[in-house]
Amino acid sequence: MEDNKLKLFLVQTDIIWGDIDANLLHISSLINQSKTSVDVIILPEMFTTGFSMDVSRHSEAINGKAFNWMVSMANKTNAAITGSIIVSENSKFYNRLFWINPDGTWFSYDKRHLFSMGKEDQFYERGNKRLIVTYKGWKICPLICYDLRFPVWARNNNAYDLLIYVANWPSSRNHIWNILLRARAIENQCYVAGVNRIGRDLENVHYIGESCIIHPKAHQVASSNAPREAILQATISLDELRQFRMKFPVLKDADDLSSVTFLNP
Repeated sequence: MEDNKLKLFLVQTDIIWGDIDANLLHISSLINQSKTSVDVIILPEMFTTGFSMDVSRHSEAINGKAFNWMVSMANKTNAAITGSIIVSENSKFYNRLFWINPDGTWFSYDKRHLFSMGKEDQFYERGNKRLIVTYKGWKICPLICYDLRFPVWARNNNAYDLLIYVANWPSSRNHIWNILLRARAIENQCYVAGVNRIGRDLENVHYIGESCIIHPKAHQVASSNAPREAILQATISLDELRQFRMKFPVLKDADDLSSVTFLNP
């Protein structure tokens, strides 16, 4: 990384239902195709299984195969790697995102907003803590799929510079995906990276990807508009973001919700 720049590597791929070994092997091959160095590798939601409610069959312990693969891949590529998997802990299940640094240090975030229409809330425990990671001078907030619909959870008070969404977002609602990613970039005055899968899962839900990186001014830095496997690489600039924030400092006028009284009619 030079001049406060960060090179992102987004993996838009199909996910083989419930087959952890096959998915890790395939994603490894995609990452290994890159001949250039990157800073952050971003994978979709539940990238080892697909969006499954069969938690007893598809979950892993924290130190399971997928986690150890992420540690190894971060070390091998000298890049941070992030994405979510199904985790079993103390007889409970979590849609858990891991952020793993090249040196093996790691952090985790449990999905806050569980998709009740897909019965996710019946099988998974809800998270209650937002994660902000500091990496190479950047402050980064990684979130998961349905979290995108809830702007208060993503509210930025200069706490982060890059907002990440890893997702299994259905094609029937992809216009919402594209609109909300831009909205989060505008209102939080930050870069946004959204990584979505492609293909069709065992529940016959169709996904067309449209992974992208959004500039704070809402234009696309990089995008994949075709419903096929793709690797998106783009470099974003912290200096450019800071200059924009200084020139147009909207965040200083944001509401302090802790001091607001809401009146019921």
